Amino acid sequence: MTRPRLNHFALSGLLFLGTLVMQGGIFAQVRIEADQTDMTLTAPARAEIIEGVVKRLKHDYVFPETATKMAQSLENRLVKKEYDQVTSAKEFARLLTTHLQEISHDKHLHVVYLAVPPPQFGPKQPTPDMKEKMRQSASARNFGFEKVERLEGNIGYLDLRGFMPAELAGETAAAAMNFLANTDALILDLRKNGGGAPSMVALLCSYLFPAEPVVHLNDLYMRPEDSTHQWWTLPYVPGKRYTDKEVFVLTSHRTFSAAEECTYNLKSLKRATIVGETTGGGAHPGGPQRVNDHFFVWVPSGRAINPITKTNWEGTGVKPDIEVPADMALKTAQLAALRKVAERKKSDPAASKGLQRAIGSVQKELDELKAKQKE
Repeated sequence: MTRPRLNHFALSGLLFLGTLVMQGGIFAQVRIEADQTDMTLTAPARAEIIEGVVKRLKHDYVFPETATKMAQSLENRLVKKEYDQVTSAKEFARLLTTHLQEISHDKHLHVVYLAVPPPQFGPKQPTPDMKEKMRQSASARNFGFEKVERLEGNIGYLDLRGFMPAELAGETAAAAMNFLANTDALILDLRKNGGGAPSMVALLCSYLFPAEPVVHLNDLYMRPEDSTHQWWTLPYVPGKRYTDKEVFVLTSHRTFSAAEECTYNLKSLKRATIVGETTGGGAHPGGPQRVNDHFFVWVPSGRAINPITKTNWEGTGVKPDIEVPADMALKTAQLAALRKVAERKKSDPAASKGLQRAIGSVQKELDELKAKQKE
């Protein structure tokens, strides 16, 4: 589910978006600089942009009826001269996004302006040079694996900032999961994760279930191809699996797209306890569509379908099992994990003593966090 964050978190600052995005079935890079030089738009330019946006929505947007409504809305506003006073390219992109989302309520749908012309999205198959550039870019960010460590009380912790394609990041994922294999509970931190590739979601989830039977995780329906791709756990993963031990997933309002899929999968399958805030609410994968040399529209062309709930988290987000502010989620989850492990090991006096000491320490840290928040 290739869902890079082009929602309000990314667009509010328009920082460099160094993620891999899906276009025509491949991953390409989109670079958005923080300070775009504005451009003055004429009436013909505004009409051309709207025509281009409408064309791409009608062709690819996941819900054809909604695409028609959005197209009619933009065309009516243009006829009524509502955009006549909008000469700023930045403002026009923002306004079109607002008007489209008012109808679709789709957080992946955005019109984006770039001062420097965006790349040609495609071709359908990446060249070896493109693949190498993607690998180098992903490698520079350690494929999204920000931190892997063993917390007090033998609790595993993985801070994952993005779901890079498994073909690129699989080796790093295996190394991380093997490092964590001997911990007694796992905390997966997705609070700063804006999404990425469904292949990595499937790989990571595979470590959390037995090899057999394989588990149905998610389906992705894509309108352009009128096809559905099923995602299942893998019968083989490199190294040890992480089964029969508690898993906690940390979320925030910034958790989005494929990170939400991972959270939703594990919650629906009752494999993890979700701790933190309700996630961003983007379940429609898609890709960038060029409008002209300075505008593109991110068109959600598919939708996730969970095999258990038969729906997804679009517009609602994934609600946590334990709702706390994002900055308290880690200590809250660590405390819950320690208590679960202590219950399992209560017949071992030596282990119980160490765990009770860890519980007291983490509880003190959590109490201090709560006190600071009240100040």
